[in-house]
Amino acid sequence: MEPNTKGAATFYQYKLIKKINISASLLRVYIALPFVFLVLETVFLSWLSILFMIIAGPVMLWIQYVISRSVLLISGHPIVKRWKMSLHLPWPGYMPDQYINYGIFRKVQMHNLWIGLCITALFIVWAPPAFTASLVICHLWLLLPRLYTLLRLRSEAKDGMLKFNPADASYYAQ
Repeated sequence: MEPNTKGAATFYQYKLIKKINISASLLRVYIALPFVFLVLETVFLSWLSILFMIIAGPVMLWIQYVISRSVLLISGHPIVKRWKMSLHLPWPGYMPDQYINYGIFRKVQMHNLWIGLCITALFIVWAPPAFTASLVICHLWLLLPRLYTLLRLRSEAKDGMLKFNPADASYYAQ
């Protein structure tokens, strides 16, 4: 009897290579960072830093969303139902909802990092220093878990797959 190949589903076998756990203590430090920087910014720059930090958070989320989406569209990668806006810690921002190629994720995050810093540098001319500092702090804080993941995976092959779960990131190889 001949196997039916017309309607057969394709199954991909991935092997877990590395799991990067975000422990509860690391998550507490991550949550405390903006408050530490807010106190420092308030003491050294301006008491208006509290207001500027509240404004800078959504502004940086939007800027990172636009950068990420633009990089994905320009490079021709499908976005629909694969990426979503997440407000859950430790992965705030525009994140993949499914498995994502490590190389694509790295490309998006590196563009996000550098273009985001360039955009915040433009605010130096027009905005108060406290607002610019708030933008930089929010930008780096939002990217910190993703950059931590990329740093931990720097020695891995670029053709693997990433999956983000609520408390960890898993790297798979085919």
